[in-house]
Amino acid sequence: MIIYYSIILGLTLLLTFIYVFMWHKHSSIHFTLIYIFIAISNLGFFLFSLSTTLEEAVLAYKFTYIGGCYVTLFMMFLILYLCHVKFNSWIILLSIALSTFMFTSALTIGYVPFFYNSVGFELVDGNPTLIKDYGIMHTLFYVMVVVYILVGLGAIAYGFSKKKEISRKILVLLATIEIVVALSFFLSRLFSISVELLPLGFVIFEFIGLIILNRINLYDVTDCGIDTIEKTKETGFISFDKKYHYLGSNDVAKEIFPILSELTIDKPIENIMPNAYSWLMHYLDGHNNFYYSENGKIYLIKVNDLYIGRFRSGYQFMITDDTKNQKYIELLDKYNTELKDEVDLKTKHIIEMHDRLVMSMAQMVESRDNSTGGHIRRTSEGVRFLIEEIKKDNYLNLSDEFCKNIIKAAPMHDLGKIAVDDAILRKPGKFTPEEFEIMKTHASEGQKIVHQILEGTDDKYFQQIAENVAHYHHERIDGSGYPNKLKGEEIPLEARIMAIADVYDALVSKRVYKEKMSFEEANKIIMDGMGTQFDKNLEKYYVNARPKLEKYYSEIDN
Repeated sequence: MIIYYSIILGLTLLLTFIYVFMWHKHSSIHFTLIYIFIAISNLGFFLFSLSTTLEEAVLAYKFTYIGGCYVTLFMMFLILYLCHVKFNSWIILLSIALSTFMFTSALTIGYVPFFYNSVGFELVDGNPTLIKDYGIMHTLFYVMVVVYILVGLGAIAYGFSKKKEISRKILVLLATIEIVVALSFFLSRLFSISVELLPLGFVIFEFIGLIILNRINLYDVTDCGIDTIEKTKETGFISFDKKYHYLGSNDVAKEIFPILSELTIDKPIENIMPNAYSWLMHYLDGHNNFYYSENGKIYLIKVNDLYIGRFRSGYQFMITDDTKNQKYIELLDKYNTELKDEVDLKTKHIIEMHDRLVMSMAQMVESRDNSTGGHIRRTSEGVRFLIEEIKKDNYLNLSDEFCKNIIKAAPMHDLGKIAVDDAILRKPGKFTPEEFEIMKTHASEGQKIVHQILEGTDDKYFQQIAENVAHYHHERIDGSGYPNKLKGEEIPLEARIMAIADVYDALVSKRVYKEKMSFEEANKIIMDGMGTQFDKNLEKYYVNARPKLEKYYSEIDN
């Protein structure tokens, strides 16, 4: 018997020392408590094997009940924890209180008939034997142990069926130790075995527990990641409390910030490390990434809340060398800038070529119409004068893009005349009603031509404005215009603006069938047409632009 319990105690101490060596700061407290209580329990069995009197045997035996009362309890807690079964804190307190009550009852052995009704002692072949008459509390002790074991097995079954994130290997190992401990606990009591099997069951538990502990450490991605970061020595950490007092840092951080080696714990850092204090203040404003340059290196400082368990307790800096990344970004930015400049230059050339092509087509059309020489250039200027006045009060809320596009689109408003027969287009006099109907088709044809020219362009907004200018610049506010007899705001704004510049140029310019009008006569016609032919809302802008128009037309006549 002494040899058996000596070997058991030796194995227990060996496995406990191995556990201490494997212990990780994030290891479950349940593991630690189990190894401590197993060592105490198996020490009790060893002392019992050495006892020679009833008092020595009873005292040693009381130590053994630590195993039944507490090891099985913390085994249950460990299994619930590993199987991710949540339970309230009052259950923990109640279970600990129950186990403590049972162990306290066991301490009454030899004094009152509570746990044992009576107890005797004898030596059989030199081996101590305790003669026990179990009391009611011992029966309840059995019930408690059975409940703990059944709860643990139930949690394992739940983990198998519901928890995919739990390793099946760990669940099998947990089930094994539950069964081994249960069998070793009850077999010695059911059969007349000269030695207790429970200490052996505890040793088997400790051995399998080390395997489980090793697997758990591997599966804990967070802890493994933290340990890997610490071992590679590539990341610095600095911690501060909520009042910006220095709490500590690792070696990497001290290499980057040598002042940390001289900084006393709990010192405020406002004046000692102004950079750190500034980063904390900016972090409170919603920023958490900062850069720090030193000795040719660029460090990324990430600021986060510092947590101890569930409680936010301060702030932590995570510092990494970001030099290569920043230099790569700098090189990439430089390349992108150069590429953008080159693309912008090419795009500008393409746009210029496109604009020249459109202008050339407009001029070609104009060259066929002997009554409109210089018309596209003059109307474009007229549109620009009107736009300048519109933008001054911004009542119409025109965007810069709109203003730029309508000025650019103005030369395209008469492109449809290319589809009109020369005999009509170059007629030296007024048109007959039939000829005028043909002439009016230039608006719809102009829209089609502009659409074909600009189809496929990336600037769909400009395309739409150019098509509207060509299509609707002969519509009238009262609905009597052409080609679609649109009324009021049915006519796009760009076409309403174009209409004023187009008619004004026709009035003050010489045509083969008429002389040019004076500025006063042209102004009277334009003003009379406000609200019928032209948009009344544009009247004030025309009035304000009139001096520029008259000055411009006066200069081109000289």
